[in-house]
Amino acid sequence: MKLSQPVILRTLFAVRSTLSEYHPLLVEGHTRDDRNPVLVAQQIVNNLNLSFSERNITKPILLISQGDPLTEKGISAITRNVADILDVKRCLITLDSEIDPTHSELADREGVKYELKYSLLSSVLESSVLEKLEEAIDEKIDFKNKKRQDLGKGNLADWYRVYALLQEASKTALKTISGEVTVAHATDEIQEFSVTSFYEVGRNLDLIDENDMVKY
Repeated sequence: MKLSQPVILRTLFAVRSTLSEYHPLLVEGHTRDDRNPVLVAQQIVNNLNLSFSERNITKPILLISQGDPLTEKGISAITRNVADILDVKRCLITLDSEIDPTHSELADREGVKYELKYSLLSSVLESSVLEKLEEAIDEKIDFKNKKRQDLGKGNLADWYRVYALLQEASKTALKTISGEVTVAHATDEIQEFSVTSFYEVGRNLDLIDENDMVKY
C-alpha cells in the first residue's frame, strides 16, 4: 500500500497557522537502544497521559520527529509506537540540504502528516534567542570535550553541534508557536555524551520549563 505524502509547510505563515493548532510532543532518546520499543512506548504513553491530565492539555497532540532513519529499535521505533498508541499525527523536521544532504532522504516518514525544514522553523525565534542557544551549546561541547580528554577519549564529532541545535531550537520554536510543548524522555539513563543530553541547554536557559518535561 502506498503511503500518503506529507503536507510540506513551505512558508512561515503555513508553519505558524498549522502548528499553532496543536500541542507539540517530542520524544527524546538514543538511536542505539535494544529494549522492546513497544514496551518502552507504552511506558512513555502512561507517563504522558498522566502529565496531559495534570496540565489540562486540550489541543490535539502532534508528535514531532527530527529526521531519525527508519529502524526496528531505538528512538525511531519508539517514537513511531508512541504515535500509534496515542493515535496522533506526526510532523517531521529535517535539516536543510546545505547543512546535511542526507538527513532528509534518510528520514522515517511513516505516518507523517506535516513536514518542514529546520531553517524555516528556527526563523520563528528571535536572533538573540538563537544566539543564546548556539553559545550555550558551544559551551556544553567544550565542557564535554574537556571531560572526554580527562577520560582519554577524543572530542565529540563536529555534527554534535548541528544536531544539538536542531533538538533545542526546534522545541523552543515549537513552544513559541503553540504556547506549549511536551518533551518526554525515552529513558531515565541519558548517556552523558549523547545529543539527547543537550536537553539541559534549553532547561538552563529557561526556554523549556520543568513542567514541559516528562521523565521516563
